[in-house]
Amino acid sequence: MQLIAPSLNPVPALLGSSEAMVAVRRQIEQAAAAGVPVLITGESGTGKNIVAQSLHQLSPRRDRPFVSVNCPSLPHTLVESELFGYEQGAFTGAQRARAGKVEQAQRGTLFLDEIGDLDISVQAKLLQVLQDFRFSRLGAVEDQAVDVWLICATHRNLHSDIDAGRFRGDLFYRINVVSIELPPLREHRSDVPLLLTHFLRLYELKFGRQIQPLSRSVVQLLEGYHWPGNVRELENLVKRYVVLGSEDAMVEALREKDAAGEAFPFLPDAKLPLRAQTQRAVRMLERQIILRALNEHRWNRRKTAKSLDISYRALLYKIKDAGLPRLRENGPTRLPSEEN
Repeated sequence: MQLIAPSLNPVPALLGSSEAMVAVRRQIEQAAAAGVPVLITGESGTGKNIVAQSLHQLSPRRDRPFVSVNCPSLPHTLVESELFGYEQGAFTGAQRARAGKVEQAQRGTLFLDEIGDLDISVQAKLLQVLQDFRFSRLGAVEDQAVDVWLICATHRNLHSDIDAGRFRGDLFYRINVVSIELPPLREHRSDVPLLLTHFLRLYELKFGRQIQPLSRSVVQLLEGYHWPGNVRELENLVKRYVVLGSEDAMVEALREKDAAGEAFPFLPDAKLPLRAQTQRAVRMLERQIILRALNEHRWNRRKTAKSLDISYRALLYKIKDAGLPRLRENGPTRLPSEEN
């Protein structure tokens, strides 16, 4: 799967040149060719929906319907009728027959997003679809055959849900023929610049705007961010930048998280020697201290330097070395080295 040029209606593409994302794309290609049930796992915001669409686009069913169902959004009392449909008169208010999501996906792909939230009473009927390739509408006398490719996704630990009685073990093994696990963005942060470029171009096109490329220091800041909301959080941050046109506004939310100690935690790397990891941890801690002090003094760097008992010149060097955003106490963005 190649990186595509951004457009308003792009064929889904999972971006990233890191080893982790290359491996995921390879799994997608293999699973799409096989056509067996696929379970996509990963934290919220990692791109599970895009993986599902990519699987469909690469499969022989690409010209058939792709029906997506967000399981948590289905009201408890309507789950079965939404999935399997109903006949006229099946219940009060059923004035005409209606096809459910399973039937709508006939000969195509049915994507059940967050299947871990699917009511356990409906799981048995879904299991029947996978075992017998048959289902029945509510109020129907006879079953009908169905041919769908089932793709599921979840951010939950389904093994724990099985132990707790919230998820059927037999259904789990039916939907988990092939498993694709998406890594959180913090584990492949080398892909951040590529993602930034993609989303900048995408939303420039969508909003009809032309925005200056992000400065190197801000890109470095984003590469060091922990990304608890993963790729979705990065996308929303870029969207904010394109709409407001200001780096300062873009990084304000990150500064708030950073001040609370949430955004840039030290992540040990077993591939690095102990000395290198220790030096890295010290730099991360120093960065946190400086940023908190800057926030406390409203980014007045002279007051910040005095509070930290270091020279103003030393503080400017450390700000630049840490890749902190280039903000002045008053006025537009400017490099620390350019200040008088």
